[in-house]
Amino acid sequence: MDRILRHIELMRDKVRDWNAYPFSIPAIAKLSRLEFNHDVTFFVGENGSGKSTLIEAIAIKARFNPEGGNKNFRSALRPSESDLHQHLRLARGARREAGGFFLRAETMFNVSSEAEQYDWENLHEMSHGEAFLSVVVNHFRDRGLFILDEPESALSPQRQLALLARMRQLVTSGSQFIISTHSPILMAYPGATIYSLDRAGIDVVKYRETEHYAVTKTFLADPDRMLREIFADVDES
Repeated sequence: MDRILRHIELMRDKVRDWNAYPFSIPAIAKLSRLEFNHDVTFFVGENGSGKSTLIEAIAIKARFNPEGGNKNFRSALRPSESDLHQHLRLARGARREAGGFFLRAETMFNVSSEAEQYDWENLHEMSHGEAFLSVVVNHFRDRGLFILDEPESALSPQRQLALLARMRQLVTSGSQFIISTHSPILMAYPGATIYSLDRAGIDVVKYRETEHYAVTKTFLADPDRMLREIFADVDES
């Protein structure tokens, strides 16, 4: 099946200063072209690896508001986006989205405020996680393009599972997801492409080869042992 977004490409010849942010981020500096070969794509990596910067640029290039929302949202309470989107080329497939949403946990307050103009449910009366999931359940539509930045920041493990179930419904109806995350729960979505961002660049990685999976598995297998090792290092220092 053709994707809504087929790939992105950094127009490297348009970059004037590779020492300037965000091109100084190693993964961004090595970016050339990324394919979206599946309905769900994840960007993973350590804090500062560039995954949120990249996903924000993709969302802006796809004509979403940098602070989140659907394509009608225009709030700009504190603009902070980089100019990476100005250097990206986005290739679309023949299938066009019927709608979509850019949703990021850190600007959920802004989305909740602007949503009041559209007679949505009062998101400000909900908890952070309740509001986030309400948007996903009630305002993500079939055949949509959905770009999410670290949704686990707002969601408990149980609600991350609920997000996976909703993703499955929407993917089945022709939607596409691009998500940055630290969550080994979310990145377990079957058949997803996982791109790992680090100092070496951006590469496809298998789920069980991600550091997120390995660390979580090791910790849950024997939390007492891992905590002893961590605390021993602290006490020695």
